[in-house]
Amino acid sequence: FLVTSGKLLPTGSQRASIARGGLTAAQLSFVPGRVAITATFGWARSRDIASPDSPKLDAFLYDIGAEVRGARLPIGTLKVMPFGGAGVGGRSYNYRSIAMDATHNLAAYVGAGGEIGADRVRLRLEVRDYITAFKPLNGVGVADTRNDVVLIAGLRIRLRQ
Repeated sequence: FLVTSGKLLPTGSQRASIARGGLTAAQLSFVPGRVAITATFGWARSRDIASPDSPKLDAFLYDIGAEVRGARLPIGTLKVMPFGGAGVGGRSYNYRSIAMDATHNLAAYVGAGGEIGADRVRLRLEVRDYITAFKPLNGVGVADTRNDVVLIAGLRIRLRQ
């Protein structure tokens, strides 16, 4: 289990709709070997910059994926473990102060990252590229496909070696 912090970075046409936002996420991984099953639930605090007054917008991401983990590589006193992964899930957008129904969208991602650490302390860094179906937040217009990037960092302290 890991609680991480990061950024939601809208790209392409998504940049005209949603502002960059801080992200807090919880990840739960099951690691039977070199392949890990990782579930993520995250909350990004953003704004709808396409609407008047740029109202506050909560973006929730939830997904499950597989990570292929490499061998731990020694670099001096540190050890580095790279990984790559992919997964599917959803994305929901909900205004904080406007009485409007939330929108829910299908999402998929590919990602890469690594853990670097010594002894029982590890730093996990990850970048994910999400493709999401996107329904207009105000309910007007046609749905399309959007893209954003999520950067995640988390500190892991292992109880046992």
